[in-house]
Amino acid sequence: MENRSPNVYRTRSWQNRRRALLALGGVGLVLVGYLLGRWQDTPADPVITGQTVVTPDATTTPPAAPSATPASAEPNPVKYPVLQAEAATELAGVDTQPTDDEGGGDNVGWINRDDHLRFDNFAFGAVPATAARIRVSSGAGITGRVQIRLDSRTNDPVGELSVGNTGGWQKWRTDTAVLKPVTGTHTVFVTFTSAEGAEFVNVNWLQFEH
Repeated sequence: MENRSPNVYRTRSWQNRRRALLALGGVGLVLVGYLLGRWQDTPADPVITGQTVVTPDATTTPPAAPSATPASAEPNPVKYPVLQAEAATELAGVDTQPTDDEGGGDNVGWINRDDHLRFDNFAFGAVPATAARIRVSSGAGITGRVQIRLDSRTNDPVGELSVGNTGGWQKWRTDTAVLKPVTGTHTVFVTFTSAEGAEFVNVNWLQFEH
């Protein structure tokens, strides 16, 4: 049997140890690589940042609130003029004469039933007229009626008053006829009626009121 020298044993022993160390080193590298891979795959903790609260600038003008719709303005009432009877657009069946009434001028007289006065294009406005003041006198022994009609002398009256003897044909007084509310622009007829066919009233003027 061949006897090997100690150098040969040492050389093989050293080679075996070297191989073992290389093997262990390889295993160590694999383990380190595995641990590095696990570390990289672990999700990082979320970073929480404080929320910034935006406050309005003190100099910013807040939006204006919507303005309320203004209420419609109320119409202004018309100031009605005095309508002198002798100045009517049409005088039917009557005549004029100087008057003793205050203010002077003329009045309309010799008024019988079915006579009339006409005033064209009278503007009552948007605020209704509700009355008519009529300046009358009478020396007759009968009574009759003075009527206000619109747009036709055959339309129904919108107001009327009864006239009796005032104490003389130049003894004047102001009577008031209540009207159904009247607005807009109309032709105004002043008509006269009585139970007897005789003169019964004089008229100086009339004026509408609200």
